[in-house]
Amino acid sequence: MRARGTGHIINIGSTAGYRVDPTAAVYCATKYAVRALTEGLRQESRDVRVTLVNPGYTHSELTERGGDPQVRAAAHAAAEELGMPASAVADAIAYAITQPDSVDVNEIIMRSTVQG
Repeated sequence: MRARGTGHIINIGSTAGYRVDPTAAVYCATKYAVRALTEGLRQESRDVRVTLVNPGYTHSELTERGGDPQVRAAAHAAAEELGMPASAVADAIAYAITQPDSVDVNEIIMRSTVQG
């Protein structure tokens, strides 16, 4: 991207990168790290745009596998009740990448309206 003088990196974080939940400390820590990495990459280049998209609860396969079964069930229930469609996240990414080359959308934080 640097050699071409253009490009766009999209990183997916989470609203969990702005808080710490007692049952999800490691997950939250990884999202804090994504924020730091994204900001560092953004500062390192004027030619490559860098955007961090931070969705709240989203309907996805994430809550259907791995981890403690009770925690997974709670996360699945919350996503079902509060989640937004994954297509909303895709629309946010499309918004960022379709801006003019002179515009760098640094960060998008998004939640469903019922998440509050």
